[in-house]
Amino acid sequence: MTTQGGGLHARVLERLGPAITEGQYPAGSVLRTDELAQRYEVSRSVMREAVRVLESMHLVASRRRVGVTVLPAEEWNVYDPQVIRWRLAGADRPRQLRSLTVLRSAVEPVAAGLAARHATSAQCAELTENALGMVAHSRGHRLEGYLRHDIAFHRVVLRASGNEMFARLGDVVAEVLSGRTHHQVMFHDPDPAAVTLHVRLAEAVRERDADRAEALTREITIGALQELDILDPPPPPPAPAES
Repeated sequence: MTTQGGGLHARVLERLGPAITEGQYPAGSVLRTDELAQRYEVSRSVMREAVRVLESMHLVASRRRVGVTVLPAEEWNVYDPQVIRWRLAGADRPRQLRSLTVLRSAVEPVAAGLAARHATSAQCAELTENALGMVAHSRGHRLEGYLRHDIAFHRVVLRASGNEMFARLGDVVAEVLSGRTHHQVMFHDPDPAAVTLHVRLAEAVRERDADRAEALTREITIGALQELDILDPPPPPPAPAES
């Protein structure tokens, strides 16, 4: 057994974290560190380090003489990028994607309006560069290149808003965009209309047109929700109870 705890505890997390978020260990389950160490074939020190990370995400609570208790989903740090990634990889993906896309639709338009007021010339140039990169990768199934520029574009918008709370959501948005691509919850090529909207948004920010920047971003996020409706329709409403 190796003592390289950093790599080992990350490997344990990539198995144990999704097992918790997928419900293999329901809320209230008590996990023993010794048993987990044996199951994942690592030392107890490595297992304790993995548990500390899970505690920081509020997925578990560790108590002396009790063990490691799985916490209910209501207590999880649902903004943690790794928690988002694990949930997007599991059966909860449709609801998670929809929830995160609704969050984007509430935050990003406001951030874009602020960006049009506060963006530096360097940030305006970054937006234009990444918008053009999206255009260049929008055909021929070049989704990884497109994703790279898409993530960078939205990070700049959030950062250029000048609001540190919005800026910290960059990792969240990056996981949403990555999840849509890597779990095939989008078309083979990006929607041309969405690509054009990003180019126009970069122009609006550069021209300091806050109202237009906000409106264009709202169109982008509404389009993302509509894309989910097509590719992963929401469940039908429950039938009315018979009288």
